[in-house]
Amino acid sequence: MRLAKPRIEPLADKDMDADQRELLAPMAERGRVINIFRTLVREPKAMKGFMGWGNYILSRRNGLPAREREIVILRIGYLCRSGYEWTQHVPIGKQAGLTDEEVARIKAGPDAPGWSAADAALIRAADELHHDQFITDATWKALDAHFSDKQKMDVVFSAGQYTQVSMMLNTFGVQLDEGQTLDPDLKGF
Repeated sequence: MRLAKPRIEPLADKDMDADQRELLAPMAERGRVINIFRTLVREPKAMKGFMGWGNYILSRRNGLPAREREIVILRIGYLCRSGYEWTQHVPIGKQAGLTDEEVARIKAGPDAPGWSAADAALIRAADELHHDQFITDATWKALDAHFSDKQKMDVVFSAGQYTQVSMMLNTFGVQLDEGQTLDPDLKGF
């Protein structure tokens, strides 16, 4: 975690107004409301817009299969040094089919041994988007061999969304939720 405490405190239930409670009600009905949402709800109108786009990225409307989407999200979270994002998405990635070995290998990048050509292309695309906000022709061609135009667009959309998420988490100082621990390899995050 980059910050040891929040710059913007997550709201406790008792401190929320009716609009904030209404926005978080669907999450509360499914279980606990995590710190990212308790923080973002301080600005309900912004959060509502954010949730619409975020829900697209994490839905079946995103053309990438869940496993491939999570490769992109985890690589972006790692590159952005977002301990919160990494901690939230490792279990999601595993539910989507990533193995412990693959999750660890995401940290090593696209040239780590063991990646399929499609997976390496996704990781390389995430790297290029992170570093230059552009996918090179060579990487685009590698993606083209495995993914449709819609899926390639969704690679960019997913990387962009989770770059924004990581910036918010890091800058606002959103802390891990109760019961979570930071991956020991990420202690410098």
